Amino acid sequence: MATRKTPTPVVAEPEPAKCPTCKGTGEVSRTVRVGRKRRTVGRQTGLCLTCLGSGEAPTD
Repeated sequence: MATRKTPTPVVAEPEPAKCPTCKGTGEVSRTVRVGRKRRTVGRQTGLCLTCLGSGEAPTD
């Protein structure tokens, strides 16, 4: 008689911590200002330099 083996449970890896600067999005926004009076005209998004766009907190 053959014995059945129970499948080993899949161990999920813990989710990595989110980057505190971009809050896990990988992008940060900056205000764009123009002119001599530095008038605000909008916002511009760019790559987060802390996590380099991955959204995960750095390990160091």
